[in-house]
Amino acid sequence: MSRQSSPSSVEKFMDKKLSLKLNGGRHVQGILPGVRSICEHIHMDECVEMATSGQENNSGMVAI
Repeated sequence: MSRQSSPSSVEKFMDKKLSLKLNGGRHVQGILPGVRSICEHIHMDECVEMATSGQENNSGMVAI
């Protein structure tokens, strides 16, 4: 059974800078431009991957 967030619970994060921890120890920061309920991914703009070494890699637009 999948767990889905209602659009109203995610809307408060729109147009805000988010920091996400991903599988494999990856960490990214970016801006959530909007939410579409039919998408199965998160689209972030101005994304930066934060490497464990402290290096920041600009990724631009990403889909997670």
